[in-house]
Formats: sequence, structure tokens, C-alpha cells
Amino acid sequence: HVRLGVDPRQADQQVRGVLVLPNGTGKTKKVLVIAKGAKADQAAAAGADYVGAEEMIAKIQNENWFDFDVMITTPDMMGMVGRIGRVLGPKGLMPNPKSGTVTMDVEKAIKEVKAGKVEYRLDKTAIIHCPIGKKSFGKEKLLENFTALMDAIVKAKPSTAKGQYLKSVAVASTMGPGVKVAVRG
Repeated sequence: HVRLGVDPRQADQQVRGVLVLPNGTGKTKKVLVIAKGAKADQAAAAGADYVGAEEMIAKIQNENWFDFDVMITTPDMMGMVGRIGRVLGPKGLMPNPKSGTVTMDVEKAIKEVKAGKVEYRLDKTAIIHCPIGKKSFGKEKLLENFTALMDAIVKAKPSTAKGQYLKSVAVASTMGPGVKVAVRG
């Protein structure tokens, strides 16, 4: 958990991005790819759990099917995916070009998600919450992931942010107490 000295109400002070953790997150994610033709075949070959087009969109719309963690789509299919945006949006499953889930290179996107790609973004209280791994990783791997995430957050500092950027940083296990990390600058 990273508390930042920015104003989340200002559009020009939003901090968000994606990053592939060096050691992954320790979780396997189910990937749904909405594509047609050659791109659908590429997605299946790259290890997507579900591949489809209209039939998958209809399944989500009619059966309330959400047995996936990430949805990747090609730009030409976004018109159809946009129709189910009302159900995908609140669950955080809506594909978007900024997070790399609307792309022509579906193979690369699938490999990144399977390798441990995480998205970090500022919530309305100016705090970023992001997983960095599991306890079973050991301290070296966790430290590597933590360092990669902190570097990405510091690089994403908006130019309009004034004052102290990093207010406080805490690392916590899922149900454990938070441990504060000393912050410089």
C-alpha cells in the first residue's frame, strides 16, 4: 500500500499503469480472448483459457458468465465488447488500450498476463494497493517485485504533483499487520 501526496480529484494527477513483476504474483489467471480468425487461433496457441467472439459475448450477457480474470480483445472487436461494458466495467474486467488488454498482439498480451502482470492505480483516497507476491516466495523474490513496483510508481509521478510524492509505504500479508517502510523524499 503506497500513500501518495497527489490530489486524486485532479485528472492531471492520476497515477496508474501496468507492470510485469520479475517473479510473477504466484497466482494463475484465467484469460478470455475475444477475437476472430487468425488472431483467435494465435490466442489458443499462446495458452488462452477461453477464445471466442460473438458467442462468448452472448454467454456473458445472457448467462452472467464470469469464469475469467482478464479479458483481452482486438481493436476490431471492441464495438461488440462495448455493448457489455455495463456488466464488465464495475467488475474491472473491461479491456482497455492503456492496460494493454486491447491489442493486435494477443500472444504477447497473454504471455504478460500469465507471467504476472499487475495493474496499479490511485484510488479516491490517494492510495495505491497492489499485490507483489506470496509469502512462500522468500525475501529475495519479494524484494525484487517490491523494488520493481516502487520504481514504476516513482516513474509515474505526474509533473503537476507538488510537495512530498511518497507519503507512506506499508507492506502487509493478506490477513496480517502492515509493516511500514521508511520513505526518502
